[in-house]
Amino acid sequence: MQKNTTPCYYGDYLQLSKILTAQAPESARYGNEAHDETLFIVVHQVYELWFKQILHEIKAVLQVFSADVVKDQQLTGVVHKLKRVISIQQLLNQQIGVMETMTPQDFMSFRDYLVPASGFQSIQFKMLEIGLGLKSDFRIDFDKNSFYSRLNEPDQQFLKALEHQPSLFELIEAWLERMPFLEFGDFSFWQMYQQTTTQMLNEDELTVRGIVQIAEHERELQLGEIEKTRAKFAALLDEDKYQELQTQGSFRLSQKAMLGALFISLYQEEPVFNLPFQVLTCLTEIDENLTIWRYKHAMMVQRMLGTKIGTGGSSGHDYLKRTTEKNRIFTDLFHMATFLVPKSSLPLLPAPVRRQLGFYFAGAE
Repeated sequence: MQKNTTPCYYGDYLQLSKILTAQAPESARYGNEAHDETLFIVVHQVYELWFKQILHEIKAVLQVFSADVVKDQQLTGVVHKLKRVISIQQLLNQQIGVMETMTPQDFMSFRDYLVPASGFQSIQFKMLEIGLGLKSDFRIDFDKNSFYSRLNEPDQQFLKALEHQPSLFELIEAWLERMPFLEFGDFSFWQMYQQTTTQMLNEDELTVRGIVQIAEHERELQLGEIEKTRAKFAALLDEDKYQELQTQGSFRLSQKAMLGALFISLYQEEPVFNLPFQVLTCLTEIDENLTIWRYKHAMMVQRMLGTKIGTGGSSGHDYLKRTTEKNRIFTDLFHMATFLVPKSSLPLLPAPVRRQLGFYFAGAE
């Protein structure tokens, strides 16, 4: 193994002289330095360092899915990188607890010096959102109007250009659309699936109608939800119905991609689907952790500001709460459970298809 030709010193390698002198409290410029402002700065700087690492991992994943063919061997590395992102997110979510050791009055001692600086201006966080697939068209209305307004011109142009690059959502969608096991010749898997799910929903309806302990209005609500589920099941295999629900926002993935993801989820235990299923699971966890981070952030802001306006001009807690509910990316993967059926009810696949889904020695019968 090649070795270094000159000594490597710890502090020089990590450039600690830059990192440890990069905390400059604004309050010190106006009189007595607020003690907790150093904590506030360090926490946000650590966030930005972890954002950098997450972007580093996501960039590598984007490169894999940008290719016309994604090899199984590459998915091992993809899953590893996505799990690393998940571990970092868990750390970021825990870090909010460190911030909450600061009291609202501690924050008030320096907050007004920060106007109009805000987390709105975190370019790396915006890069992460865009890179994952949360582009302008899918943001809440306030975001659509203000996503760029608080940024300087170079940052605006950089992020607008990034919006034209394929996101991870778009690349995953294309990858799922290429899933090769949706057509089986004379064997109609999806017809059998439709029969199975129709029977399952009919049994659900009979169960609800047979419960005597619930009020009639509650029964009607449950039956209404079953009807909505029926409509979604029907749309899965009907291009026009699916497009109609997609326009309404019920689905974001294309119909073909949704069917690919569903087939992977239904037959997740088949060897060839093990890694693809892990990829989908990781994407779900990343979206979930991002939502948890938004929620924790919203609760922290409410704790620190109450109903005050945020330093960036938003409605503070109310705005963050709305982003928690609406600024989601892989919601279709969360909804996948709606379309699953018990393993015992899964349609049996033809032997040739099962052979393709498993690992076999050459020449095995």
